[in-house]
Amino acid sequence: MLYIRRIRDLREDHDMTQQQIADYLGTSQTMYARYERGANEMPIRHLIALCKLYHVSSDYILGLSNRKNLR
Repeated sequence: MLYIRRIRDLREDHDMTQQQIADYLGTSQTMYARYERGANEMPIRHLIALCKLYHVSSDYILGLSNRKNLR
């Protein structure tokens, strides 16, 4: 599951903690950590929010494209 690696890498590239991302998504740090481990599937609303936060396409996060930028 490539998206697990991508959400972790994007978070780290932006020097953000799991807690900061969890706060942005309106969830707990524990739940967000479970997304990064693949223990829970991320809701679509969280995927959309992460795309907006990082300015990347959902195709990039999901591993359907290697292009980070929306343009």
